[in-house]
Amino acid sequence: MDFRDLHAYKLGFELAMEIFKVSKKFPKEETYSLIDQICRSSQSVCANIAEAYRKRQYPAHYASKLSDSDAENADTLAWLEFALECEYIDKNTYEDLVANNQSVGNLIGYMMNNPQKFGVK
Repeated sequence: MDFRDLHAYKLGFELAMEIFKVSKKFPKEETYSLIDQICRSSQSVCANIAEAYRKRQYPAHYASKLSDSDAENADTLAWLEFALECEYIDKNTYEDLVANNQSVGNLIGYMMNNPQKFGVK
């Protein structure tokens, strides 16, 4: 199995791409602040899942990278809050993105709580 086959990675990747597309509509003055932050954090979720999966022979490293992924997912949620309050996204878009963010978080939590199911000894 490859990390790209993990459900958490797939859903995280879809969320990151949706955030990227939505952020294209943000004002240009947000390019180096909100847009940069929300895109980086959402993409980092996937990158950390990939790293965790490749480090699964080292249980502490696996847990650490998944913890990083979970933290980046929370960071993404905070940036979504700002995007809503700044009126860069509407309530429906926000709710859809938050629901997907929570699903990704649940999957990361499952990976953390069931490491043996992912090849961690």
